[in-house]
Amino acid sequence: MSDVIGIAASAAGGGLFGLIGTTLGRLAGFFEKRQSIAHEERRWLHEIKLAETQARASAQQAEAALRETETAGRWAGLQASLAADAKISESYRWVDAVRALTRPFLTVLLWGIATLIWFSATPLDRVVITETATFAATAATLWWFGDRANIATSR
Repeated sequence: MSDVIGIAASAAGGGLFGLIGTTLGRLAGFFEKRQSIAHEERRWLHEIKLAETQARASAQQAEAALRETETAGRWAGLQASLAADAKISESYRWVDAVRALTRPFLTVLLWGIATLIWFSATPLDRVVITETATFAATAATLWWFGDRANIATSR
């Protein structure tokens, strides 16, 4: 009987150690899996940040190319406008006088519109509308009375 008890004790002890070993192996597997998932999450976050950075860089490159194209187009338009203005020949004195008064009249009119908008617009609309009118008036003033004087003297 002592042999049976010894075998039973050995089986129980072996089973108990086997169960403890399995439990420790499962615990180690759980922590390894958790660590692997955390590593993958960090890798995915890094890849997302990298993709966002690349997208921002691409958007900035596209914006810079657009600005460069706009600037080139503006200069081409300015050159065409100056060339067209230079081709205007002298005419009757009254036609030249009307032509000469058009720019100052339009400039005063644009600044008057900007002032009228400022005083008549609501405070919320005033900023956007006034910015637009001021931009137009300033652009007209500088364009009409800026480099154009050089064209008149070069004819």
